[in-house]
Amino acid sequence: METTETPALGDRLNNLVAVTVALLSVFMAITKVKDDNICQAMLQAKSDSVDTWNEYQSKRLKHHLVETARDQADALSLGVSAEAAARLREQMRTDDLEIKKYEVEEPQLSAKARRFEETYDALNYRDDQFDLSDAALSISLGLLAVTALTRKRWLLVFSWSVGGLGALMGLAGLLGLHLHPDWLTKLLS
Repeated sequence: METTETPALGDRLNNLVAVTVALLSVFMAITKVKDDNICQAMLQAKSDSVDTWNEYQSKRLKHHLVETARDQADALSLGVSAEAAARLREQMRTDDLEIKKYEVEEPQLSAKARRFEETYDALNYRDDQFDLSDAALSISLGLLAVTALTRKRWLLVFSWSVGGLGALMGLAGLLGLHLHPDWLTKLLS
């Protein structure tokens, strides 16, 4: 059974579709810019985290090598001349200073790397919000296209509902709100 609409009613529906498409498109453009900036910050945080962990591992390796060298110098100092023993004791004091330096630097680097990871995770949370927003808004735009062709009011209302979800997730990302359907992001990951 086909519905009969007056031209004015059809024009009104198409006007609602057109205004909705325009509003959703502008909102998508704004959230896309913010999402891209967040992705760039995520890349930087991940890069900083990897660099810091590499620096930490380097310090740990150097620390281990200095401890080994110090132990060897200590063992060698037992059966050598007084002059050689003095030089080895001087080397051991230098090694002890290096070891103390590494004992201070390593926990600092570890904490710094963890902070970069926490920053990445926080940014990823917001990136998920923008991804869900983009998906919902894209679906809504597709539904609006079908609405314009079929002139079904219920489809307009449904597209508004999906678009509203997309707008909500986009606003959550823009405003830093704690709104994140974990089950959905895990399903789509």
